[in-house]
Amino acid sequence: MPLPDPAVLTLLIGGAVVAGWIDAVVGGGGLVLIPLLLIVFPSMAPATALGTNKLTAIWGTATAAVLYLRRVPVDRGLAAASVPVAASCAALGALAAGALSSDVMRPVVIVLMVAVGLFVARRPEFGSASAAGSRPIRRGRYAAALVAFGVIGFYDGIFGPGTGMFLIITLTALLGQSFLTSATLAKVANTATNGGALVVFAVQGDVWWTLGAILAAANIAGSVLGSTLVLGRGTGVVRVALLVVVVVMAGKLTYDQFW
Repeated sequence: MPLPDPAVLTLLIGGAVVAGWIDAVVGGGGLVLIPLLLIVFPSMAPATALGTNKLTAIWGTATAAVLYLRRVPVDRGLAAASVPVAASCAALGALAAGALSSDVMRPVVIVLMVAVGLFVARRPEFGSASAAGSRPIRRGRYAAALVAFGVIGFYDGIFGPGTGMFLIITLTALLGQSFLTSATLAKVANTATNGGALVVFAVQGDVWWTLGAILAAANIAGSVLGSTLVLGRGTGVVRVALLVVVVVMAGKLTYDQFW
């Protein structure tokens, strides 16, 4: 498939920058880039849009993961263990994607997002650096975190919206740590989920490699900007961004469900 004309390509590059920024801050960049691809290319198969988005997003998310890991102390063992778990479960989810209608998934995800938003809004201390503990992770919580990586990784492969947000909230609740620490682990796991799903889409021939490579460079630029903001401002930025993403995503999914 030939590349679009310069004006359209510029629009897509701008969308990839914005998506990279959103993914680096809290997650949800696919909500920008996937609809944009489908609008610009009306004949594009949804699977190709998803696969091309994964190729684009994995580079931005990996960049954010590296930048976060350089500045934020996390349990490196847990971060490393999350990679094979998240990647393999995301691949399974991508393989199963055709068996489950998005019309079934959307209402469940909308309810979960609204519940997350209300919980975070009503508990201002949740995820704050001052409220987070510094104790070692207990074995039971470590195992629960690995289960969460697997479940959310499968979700990312089969549907996807809000993966980064769900990872941050779940890890914060399970491990009693700050949003910033959870976001760091989430970037590592989300890179793995993107990679696992990308392998499946690539095998199925659902990736536009040339366009995805161009958009990946733009996604990296957006990721650097978003990571710099979060690392400079701290946990408060993640909290605000999370609440904004909840509202936008819930609204977008509700619109897709009923209109």
